[in-house]
Amino acid sequence: MSAARNKPGAPTDDGKVVPLRKARACPICDKPSVRSLYPFCSERCRQIDLNRWLTGAYAIPAAEEDPGSGGDGSHDGGDAA
Repeated sequence: MSAARNKPGAPTDDGKVVPLRKARACPICDKPSVRSLYPFCSERCRQIDLNRWLTGAYAIPAAEEDPGSGGDGSHDGGDAA
């Protein structure tokens, strides 16, 4: 059973659980993250990130369609029937 104690997620001798993933730095300030607020280090950094999403700072760019392509999904090929 000692091999099971070395696996991630298995309890250690002192009753603590080994994390499944490595700790990583907070994406806002690069301080070590806190498990209860993962991946952030504090409530402040969590709120900053939420604000950036809500204000559009993290917007995913959309590809605009060519005006000559039709845009209605129809093909330039011949009749389908």
